[in-house]
Amino acid sequence: MTGESDPVDKHPGDRVLSGSVVVSGRGSAVVQKVGADSYANQFAEEAKKFSLMRSELKDSINRVLKWVSWGIGPIALLVTNAQVQVQGGWQQAFSDGSWNQAAVDSIAVITAMIPLGLVLLTSLAFAVGAARLAGEMVLVQELPAVEGLARVDVVCLDKTGTLTQGDIAFDAEHPLDDRGALGWRDALAWFGAAPDANATAKSLAGGFGVSTPLAPTRQIAFSSRRKWSAVSFSGVIDGTWVLGAPTMIFPDAAARPVRWDGPCAAQGHASLGDAVAELASTGRRTLLIAHSPTELDDAHVANESFPAELEPVALLTLSEQLRPDAAQTLGYFADQGVDVKIISGDDPHTVAAIARELGLDVPEGFDARILPTDEVELGNVLERQHVFGRVTPGQKKDMVIALQSRGHVVAMTGDGVNDALAIKQADIGIAMNSGSAATKAVARLVLLDGQFSHLPTVVAEGRRVIANIERVSMLFLTKTAYATGIAILFGLLIMEIPFLPRQLSITDGLTIGIPAFFLALLPNAQRYVPGFLRRSLSFAIPAGVVVALALTVYSRIAGGRWEVPIEEIRTGSTILVGILGLWVLTLVSLPLTWIKATIVAAMAGGLYLAMNVPLIVQFFELVMPRPEAMALLLWLAGAGIVLIGVARIVQQSFLRQAPAHSTVRTKVEPPPAPRPR
Repeated sequence: MTGESDPVDKHPGDRVLSGSVVVSGRGSAVVQKVGADSYANQFAEEAKKFSLMRSELKDSINRVLKWVSWGIGPIALLVTNAQVQVQGGWQQAFSDGSWNQAAVDSIAVITAMIPLGLVLLTSLAFAVGAARLAGEMVLVQELPAVEGLARVDVVCLDKTGTLTQGDIAFDAEHPLDDRGALGWRDALAWFGAAPDANATAKSLAGGFGVSTPLAPTRQIAFSSRRKWSAVSFSGVIDGTWVLGAPTMIFPDAAARPVRWDGPCAAQGHASLGDAVAELASTGRRTLLIAHSPTELDDAHVANESFPAELEPVALLTLSEQLRPDAAQTLGYFADQGVDVKIISGDDPHTVAAIARELGLDVPEGFDARILPTDEVELGNVLERQHVFGRVTPGQKKDMVIALQSRGHVVAMTGDGVNDALAIKQADIGIAMNSGSAATKAVARLVLLDGQFSHLPTVVAEGRRVIANIERVSMLFLTKTAYATGIAILFGLLIMEIPFLPRQLSITDGLTIGIPAFFLALLPNAQRYVPGFLRRSLSFAIPAGVVVALALTVYSRIAGGRWEVPIEEIRTGSTILVGILGLWVLTLVSLPLTWIKATIVAAMAGGLYLAMNVPLIVQFFELVMPRPEAMALLLWLAGAGIVLIGVARIVQQSFLRQAPAHSTVRTKVEPPPAPRPR
């Protein structure tokens, strides 16, 4: 439950958490909490609480819809009253039936205020992204998770099972005396192949193959309490062989000299304790094999002791198998300005050594047992430190909360039950498919094949979704802005709405709906920058105001002064909105690629056909404006193009001057070359 990869000895007075596994020994304990109050049940209950992932795209769109919902009622009353007054007043409108036309005109502009397709396109972009990630063996358990990893600026990684494969591998042998007992490699091969070998002993099989079958006469099984095991053979290799933790076999290791060639050696010798400390400083797990010419007897087995005259033969170093893609993935995150935190239940020195092997620039690990409980102080430590060991499940969650309180968007990866609370609390939780059921249940993403290297693909897909939805949102929000402006201006000036609902279908389809569908699915590697809604509105509102003013001026002059028929004004308004809408489409598509240019050209061709194909002209009730009205229309379109272009330039200039979202960068160096065995 604590995420430690090795058994932990318990002493009188220690706490024993429910959900722990007893691997050796026996003892008595006082039960303090039972049922729902027990540690395991509290842990499971908290993990089961349902929560939705926060999505900036979804939140921003919901905010726009909320604003529209609050404004649409009063604006609808204003524009409806204006259309009725245009028809001669309420009494006349109801007496001669002209209220029907007033209602149609009102509905045309009211429905245009609602960004109808934006919600659909956002959901579609999420769904397509989830389908693409499924092809990369990444299971998306909540659609907004597609964008989640692209927004992350801190990623917290569990060590065991995430950066490492969760198993132990033999690293190297370090003989201590050339004149030592012969056959120690055969003894190690037996330890590695023994039926009751633990994970540590089994790792020796990778370095020592069985060449000579050995039959033990007596043996003492490994115990986490004493941290060694022993076996006696007769025949090929005589005597007793002891394998275990060096300082547990030789408590006087600091005073026992051995042959040694490492940096701590003096004239080819060093103390056993110094040799062990030198190897342990590299983050490797260290074992010792020792030999005695005396075989085990019944007294040794009963008392769990080994014979006298024991001499150290060789030190062995073991390492956890790193995931082959871990270093490359961490390097990718560093290049993207994402801060990396490694959080583990293991010893901080071991975790730091693993981090250095992966290329992280971390001199040492931080012992989580001395972490402050205050959220502010904890956040200060997290900003300075990058590797943490001896972290409890509750601390993992607290660390995520402390980072979030400082404005960070946090991702958490893991595979154990001890990671479940932190994964659930994180903005984006990522679980390995080999992990526990509880962890996978609360995660937003599951790496089905356990390949850490899929995370850059998830980031790229999230960026594509965010950048493309931001682009198409400008189209929809520009329409909302100019429809709102038209409703207010025409309502206050008591002017007839200059188009029919069906005529809006031309501009909606050609300048928003059809191109937005394609733009939402195009590749886009633009990095995520917070402030999606602010950027969209900073262009959409000025552009919408320009379109609304252009339509108002056109209707006022053509209809009010020149008395152009309403049918021609409606057609001219449709053309004007179409031209300015295509210009907005061009600006938001920059930089133009051949695909985007083809989309814009096709939409312009569609507008031309709509105005010239007789069947379409008849269906949409289009009547081309007279020359003077057409000249006014083109002049207003030119002025609108200039003003909208200036608005786009000002917006881009403002965004470039705005302070960038800061992140803490982690230096990642290329992983060191593997050491020879």
